[in-house]
Amino acid sequence: MAFTAKTAGPMSDINVTPLIDVMLCLLIIFILNAPSPVHQVKVDLPQKSTITPPVDPPPPIELRITARGEFYWNDQPLIKPALEPQLKLEAGKNPQPELQVDIEYQTQFELVAEVLATAKGAGIEKIGFKNMPDG
Repeated sequence: MAFTAKTAGPMSDINVTPLIDVMLCLLIIFILNAPSPVHQVKVDLPQKSTITPPVDPPPPIELRITARGEFYWNDQPLIKPALEPQLKLEAGKNPQPELQVDIEYQTQFELVAEVLATAKGAGIEKIGFKNMPDG
């Protein structure tokens, strides 16, 4: 028994193929006519260094600053006026050691900023932080 449709009326299904073709053409037209970005961001990318790194870097300098304003240079007490000459002496070395600053939790920010400015003024190029307090 075969089933055949005997209706010859209009087709009620929508043919979406022409609609997709038109939409893709419009999309391509909009993409081609879209304005290119006018604002450019200048980025300074790192360049390849011609300086060869030292084979054996010097040990880092550990400068600890306590909450009471005391300084310890590699676990040796250091008075504040002797800090700048000591930093200048280390800055003159080739290769220069890294200054690692260890700060206690209650240390005043102004004291830390002053020490960092002194280190920069003395010519220290590598400064790192150890055991930074979270709170």
